[in-house]
Amino acid sequence: MTAGQLPEGRYGPGAVGGRRRWAVPVGLLLAVLAGLGIAVIGYRNLGSTPIRTETLGFTLLAGNAVQLRLTVIRDDPSAPAVCIVRARSRDGEETGRKELFVAPAAGPTVLSTVVHTSRPPVTAEVYGCSFQVPAYLHPPPKY
Repeated sequence: MTAGQLPEGRYGPGAVGGRRRWAVPVGLLLAVLAGLGIAVIGYRNLGSTPIRTETLGFTLLAGNAVQLRLTVIRDDPSAPAVCIVRARSRDGEETGRKELFVAPAAGPTVLSTVVHTSRPPVTAEVYGCSFQVPAYLHPPPKY
C-alpha cells in the first residue's frame, strides 16, 4: 500500500462512475422551470394592470358620508368595468364601500360618487377595478 491509498478490504468498493450522468441535466431543467415559474408569477403581480385609477380628491360630507372623484383609465375603453371604492375612519377601519359601474367610453372616464359610512370618515380611496362586472350592476337595456 502506498501513501494516499486506502486498504481495499477495509472500506468497501470505491465509487465506480461517481455521479450519475442524468443528475446534472435534470437539475438544470428543474432550475430553468423554477426560474420560469417565478418570472410568470412576478409578471402577473408586478406587470402593468389593464385598468388604472387616479383619485382626483374627496370631500367629507355631513351625516357620515364622503364624496370621491376619480379618473378611470382602461386599456380597452370600449369594455365596461367595475370599481370598488371605500371610505375609512380615523382608526383605519373600512366604514363604507360601494361598487361603481364604469360605462364604456372613448377615453379616460371621470366619475364622482358618494360613499355612506357607518362612522365619521377621514378618507376615501379606490380599492380596485376589474372588467368582470356583476350582472346586477349592468344598466337595463334601452328600448
